[in-house]
Amino acid sequence: MPDYCFFKKGKQTVALERVNVDGASQLTAKGYEKQFEEVSATDEKHALARFADIRRENRINHHNFLAGAGVLPFIGVLTAIAVSLFRKK
Repeated sequence: MPDYCFFKKGKQTVALERVNVDGASQLTAKGYEKQFEEVSATDEKHALARFADIRRENRINHHNFLAGAGVLPFIGVLTAIAVSLFRKK
């Protein structure tokens, strides 16, 4: 399976085989930005689908991290209250 890299300009994303250096330079000249992600896939369609999955997973992970970061101080406060109640007895 070939490796694909991704170029993005606005909302448009293009998958390109990693060995295609000429295509990469043409896309860069047109204003596309090379993305960090690279995947192995059978064709360009599957590569773009995997890229969308990776981005969706990253958004979900980011959201979950922020949700956890907001709840942890609350859990800390509740734990401190529970400890103080048990120490009084």
